[in-house]
Amino acid sequence: MVRPAARDVRTALPPPPAEPPTDPTVAAARAINHKIGEPMLEVAPAYLSDIEAADVLALLCDQIGEPLEHGLAARRYALSGDRRALHDAGTEGQTVTGSGP
Repeated sequence: MVRPAARDVRTALPPPPAEPPTDPTVAAARAINHKIGEPMLEVAPAYLSDIEAADVLALLCDQIGEPLEHGLAARRYALSGDRRALHDAGTEGQTVTGSGP
């Protein structure tokens, strides 16, 4: 039971696409999400789990009018650089504030 879990954790992520996204809106949204994620990491450092980070970020997200799920997704994206973090919260192709397409 532990071996499969360890193997899953160690499995390498697929390589990023060779070319940046052709849609400038998606490229801009990723850059904005990363920039918003950096302050989220300052408030809820990387060593905190998502559950602990949610407790810390709930007030901040409420104050800036951001859904907590988007704040957590931006934090994960800034931490990992993996765009799949944005898919979890449905923020791919839009800014974290939801002003995208």
